[in-house]
Amino acid sequence: MNLEILSRLGLHKVRILWIVLGALLLVSLAPIYFYHRQVLALSESKIVETERVRQHEITRSLAEEVFLYESNLHQQLAGLKKNMELGGLTQSFNDPKRSVQVKTLLEDLVKDNPDVIYATAIGKDLRGPGAGKVAESGGDVAGAGVQNDPFIVKALTRGYQSAMQGNEYHSDPVSYGTQNHPALVLAVPLQVNEEFSGMLAAVVGLDQVLKRLEETSIRGRTVYVVDRSGRIVAHPEPRKFVAGTDVSAAIPVVDRFKQEPPDSVIPVTIPFDLTEEGQKQEMLGSFSPVRDLHWAVVAQRSLEKAREDVGVPELKRTARIYMSLVVLLALVLGYVFALGITTPIRGLADSTRAISRGEFQERAAIQGAFEISELAETFNKMADDIGQYIEKLKLAAEENRELFIGSIRMLAAAIDEKDPYTRGHSGRVAKYSVLIAEELGMSPQEIDRLRIAALLHDVGKIGVDDRVLKKPGSLTPEEFELMKQHPQKGATIMRPVTQLKEMIPGIELHHESMDGHGYPYGLSGDQIPMMARIIAVADTLDAITTNRPYQSAREVTDAMQIIHKLSGPKFDPDVTKALEAAVQAGKLHVAATLVEV
Repeated sequence: MNLEILSRLGLHKVRILWIVLGALLLVSLAPIYFYHRQVLALSESKIVETERVRQHEITRSLAEEVFLYESNLHQQLAGLKKNMELGGLTQSFNDPKRSVQVKTLLEDLVKDNPDVIYATAIGKDLRGPGAGKVAESGGDVAGAGVQNDPFIVKALTRGYQSAMQGNEYHSDPVSYGTQNHPALVLAVPLQVNEEFSGMLAAVVGLDQVLKRLEETSIRGRTVYVVDRSGRIVAHPEPRKFVAGTDVSAAIPVVDRFKQEPPDSVIPVTIPFDLTEEGQKQEMLGSFSPVRDLHWAVVAQRSLEKAREDVGVPELKRTARIYMSLVVLLALVLGYVFALGITTPIRGLADSTRAISRGEFQERAAIQGAFEISELAETFNKMADDIGQYIEKLKLAAEENRELFIGSIRMLAAAIDEKDPYTRGHSGRVAKYSVLIAEELGMSPQEIDRLRIAALLHDVGKIGVDDRVLKKPGSLTPEEFELMKQHPQKGATIMRPVTQLKEMIPGIELHHESMDGHGYPYGLSGDQIPMMARIIAVADTLDAITTNRPYQSAREVTDAMQIIHKLSGPKFDPDVTKALEAAVQAGKLHVAATLVEV
């Protein structure tokens, strides 16, 4: 079963060259390959761990900076509120003098803090002074531009509502200006005698945070800030990631932050896949929550970029170069080694084929390794022995053949001796048949079978009554019918002899005619074997050119005329032409003394 499977796969005959090459490649490449895989695995583990530690450091540091930044802004608003309360400026801002003083305080806040874009104090009547500056990023007048921004107006409205309830307010992230800069609104309530009198608010830009994000977003690493809802607070690519955009569905690490408990402050790192521009990338992302703000600083990086930092692509490239060199060396050495083995073996195979063709003088060259040289010596000794045995077999076969042919000749002579008129007839018919066959270009094997069939063509006469066989005159119809039985009798006698199986058609059918009027079966045309057609012509030639009880011997020319007339209805035209050619070439001589066939 195994051999059958191998045969179907074409593996039952594998060249030594492939075996040697395969072995060398396996031995040389396997250690390099497994070592390379182990190094890559260790490098991958180290890369992930290093990147995780780095991301934790960055996100925790920035989370603390964002917390301090936001706390500082709240403290400044609280300080301004305190000053306004001490100066009695928290009442209605309809008094022009009080409004001017508040506006001055607001302008000082904006002037002292570059991150404050706009500051305002709004009383119960929803009116109050404000202060702002020209926005550096967009070129807008912040005071006017901010008030006209629907998102900031909405955030200020929510801040006022929160202040009315006595709560401080911290808005969701918003963007402003043509550059989509991130910002947020901070608001604190104003009170007079513990009663709500208005709101102190500031629109704070996050450019300082954005700058820090840009500074840490290097070498393929992206650092940004999101809120608890998964919306962008600040991103180093503000045009692509506008403040307030929900990215939790697209970025798994942000979605993971949304699932964390609100009071969690522990950094988290997860691997994930990110599809950008139709290409999937392996990513590693971390986030660190920002205290009290429900924000988180997120860092993410493609592992491919991380691998580039530690030279993994170079390592792979170097490994491929080494493996290519090893493969080339293995192929060269394997080819050389295989030639050292296969060349003498191929010589042995060639010598074996030569001997199988009968070239018993062929000998294999003794070369190569000890075992192969020993095999060549053994082969040559075997070839010598086979040559000797073959010679003995040839000699024995020749002797057997001579004995066989001699026996057939004796049998044919014995048959001819029964009739004094047909002495030597079988031998002459065999000689004429061979000459015709040679003219027809038949092979030596076919000629040999034809010779034996011709010698035995009248063997059936053994079974014919001597009274009929030796009758000096013409035969009666009844006697002729008995004589016509001799082809079948001859075939019956010879059929048990296996070696004479191929000669039986010549014995049994040599009295058939091309027109179908012959005997014993009345065959016609191509139904009659060529062997029988040739013997029929040769038999007729000898019958005409020898003395018979019913006629005297005639010349070959007369015989050829008779045979030529019968060509077509009785004899095969090709056979008669071949006989005529042999006669014209002087190959056929009719004589009283027969030449041995």
